[in-house]
This record gives sequence, structure tokens and C-alpha cells, in this order.
Amino acid sequence: MRLGGNLFEPCTTPEAWVADARRSGYTAVYWPLDAKAGDDAVRSFAEAARRADLVIAEVGAWANNPIDPDASRREAAIAACSERLATADRVGARCCVNVAGSRGPSWCSPHADNFSRQTFDLIVQSVRRIIDAVRPSRTFYSLECMEWVPPYTTENYLDLVRAVDRKAFAVHFDPVNLIWSPERYYRSGEIIREFVARLGPLIRSCHAKDLLLTDELTVHLKEVRPGLGGLDYRTYLRELASLDADMPLLLEHMTTAQEFAEAAAYVRSVAREAGAAID
Repeated sequence: MRLGGNLFEPCTTPEAWVADARRSGYTAVYWPLDAKAGDDAVRSFAEAARRADLVIAEVGAWANNPIDPDASRREAAIAACSERLATADRVGARCCVNVAGSRGPSWCSPHADNFSRQTFDLIVQSVRRIIDAVRPSRTFYSLECMEWVPPYTTENYLDLVRAVDRKAFAVHFDPVNLIWSPERYYRSGEIIREFVARLGPLIRSCHAKDLLLTDELTVHLKEVRPGLGGLDYRTYLRELASLDADMPLLLEHMTTAQEFAEAAAYVRSVAREAGAAID
């Protein structure tokens, strides 16, 4: 398992990027360049990661909505995701990742239509189009689970894998996004074990955050730093350790370097207790 997270120094050169990752104790990294980066920059950052033995865990295709209700925006999003997937293939990232999208007003908003059969079919079509436009040979396209659009359970992730029917479609794992009720909150370990048991060989990258159920009415599930919530991290790390040795676990959604350092220290301490090796 390889730990990674956000970096806070200016990413001005490949050398500065690698040095920042090493100072942070990371052996896995987010791809740092946006879609506007030129070929020379892409090549030099990818080579720097290879020389430093940093696993490029994922290239994000965020803020694109491949199932947008507006046809022109939908087509633009599919093209943008395809471009990011092509970048992931060029740099040897483990995956390109996005959420499935939304039928609502923004790229990842809740909407009643997100749960319809028609939306499921749209997701399947969009993923196929993105993969078929690129036909990657070194990477995979994946979807991060979301609470209000598929995939949001192990079962409907499996349904998507079967329906998409593409070897280049893989799995992204963020267990916090599978916890959307108090009942699921209290059995996060069971949910994690089921996900890994059924989808483990397809998992390409993972996120690390935490979730806190408060007593504020009606139901409030609040994202927090790893170690401050109720996610069963011992089970999570033990299950990830059963997968391939280069599995990335990326800390996310904190705002300061200090928070990331505290989160990394917590994850490493639980990993030691659980006998789960982190490179």
C-alpha cells in the first residue's frame, strides 16, 4: 500500500513536485497538471515520478458531467473526460477518475432522476464512449462512488461493471461515500469487507477521509479528518493490504499541510496496529 495526499508547495518544476512528495512521506501522488499542460511538461513530470518511484495514483476528470441534461454540455464533458483518460494512459497513472455525473443542475448534485433506469443506462453509455474514444493500454477509467448517483453500493457498482463490459473500466474505492445512513455508519467494516471481497481485483485507487454521525436532527453525516470519525480504519487498511502492494491510498479534502500530516500519522499508526504495510 502506498500513501499519498495533497501537496502545498508551488508545483513549478518536476523536481520541486517530487521533493514536496518526499518531504510529506508520500509514495503515491495525484497527477498535478491540468488539461492545459503542454506535452513537454506532461512528459517531464511523468518521468520524474518514474525516477523517484512515485506511483501516479489517479488523473482527475472532476467538474465534468458526462450525463448532463444539456446535450452540448454532455458532449463537452465526455470529450474532456476522454482527454483526461488519454493523459492518464500517457503518464502510466493507475486510473483516471470522475464521478458518474448528475441529471441535476451541477456536475455532482443530488437529483431524483439520478436513481432512474434511464440514468443508469446513460452512465453506461458515457463510460463506454470515454473508454472507446481512447482505448487505453496502461490505465483504466473509474468512477468514484457518490451517495446520490450510481455507483453508491457494492451491488450497483457490480451492475455497472457488467453493463459497461469494457476491460478498461475499473473501480475506485472511497468507503466514506458508501456510508449514507446511520445504519450503514455503524457497520462500515462490514461494508468495506463486502466491497473488497466482490470488487477487490478491480480496485485501482482509494481515498482516505472519515465520517462523523452527529446528533443534530434530522440526520447529519459530517466529513472529518481520518481518526476523528467512525469509519472502521482498521478493517479498511487490513483489506487494502490484501490487495496489490502498490495500491494507492490518497488523503483528501483537508485544507492545511498540518491536517494532512496529522491524518497521515493516524493512518500509519492504525496500519501498524493492523499489520497492514504502508510503503
